[in-house]
Amino acid sequence: MNIKPFILLASLGLLASCDTKNDEGDGMDSTTVAEASLEQIWATDTTLMTPESVLLNDGTLYVSLIDGQGGDKDGKGGVAKVGTDGQIIDANWVTGLSAPKGMGITDGNLYVTDLTELVQIDLATGKIVKKMAVDGAAGLNDVSVGSDGTIYFSDKNTGKIHTLKDGAVATYHEGIDNPNGVLAVSDGLLYTESGKLQKIDAQKNVTTLAEGMDKSTDGIEEVSPGEYLVSCWAGEVYHVKDGTATKLLDTKDIQSNTADIGYDAAKKIVYVPTFFKNKVVAYQLK
Repeated sequence: MNIKPFILLASLGLLASCDTKNDEGDGMDSTTVAEASLEQIWATDTTLMTPESVLLNDGTLYVSLIDGQGGDKDGKGGVAKVGTDGQIIDANWVTGLSAPKGMGITDGNLYVTDLTELVQIDLATGKIVKKMAVDGAAGLNDVSVGSDGTIYFSDKNTGKIHTLKDGAVATYHEGIDNPNGVLAVSDGLLYTESGKLQKIDAQKNVTTLAEGMDKSTDGIEEVSPGEYLVSCWAGEVYHVKDGTATKLLDTKDIQSNTADIGYDAAKKIVYVPTFFKNKVVAYQLK
């Protein structure tokens, strides 16, 4: 495991950047921070092939691995299990997928999107229970599970958000510009849309919570009600609060992506899948 600790610090309105080289010759991340900051804790080794999403459950990190291009139906993808110390438990826990992305857990099952299918996996055994084809799907992406067990999942290529409820797939919302991340919250559903964080309520009213982020907005995590973390695939992570999006992390200079992040709310640890860098990096949120 490659440990590269550093602290990303700044205060409101202050720009801080670091050009120091780490032990592999990469430049350190730069950041602009308001009320929050990130400190790197650990990084896995580089054997996680194209990690796209991280999900924490019962002390284990589940990591979706594309192992190729994000749109190729090649059967090379899967899901890995990683410890919260950064040690890889099983890089081949699930195999036989193509380009798995977002994940959600409910009723003892892991649900993961895989291009045009929503895949159900038995959490206890790692066995694929079934693959559910979604009519008209072209690029299924993130997954979130509501408090009532409803599974929400996005289709970036068709501009839709779907649901799986009581065994039936339905379209929940459509006409969205590149929807990616989804997050079910107590009073609605959040989703990212080309640089914006949007919220849709039960009456299908849409409110913009923040905008002006990189157009590659990806994962969403809730820090507290009204306070969120949003990742952008291009290499940025933002802190969103009171309508303002403030950049916490920028790894574009080292060409390290920040895809669909995971979050430990109890310990305030952010888990960043780096896509082509083939590792997951953990940061302490302060």
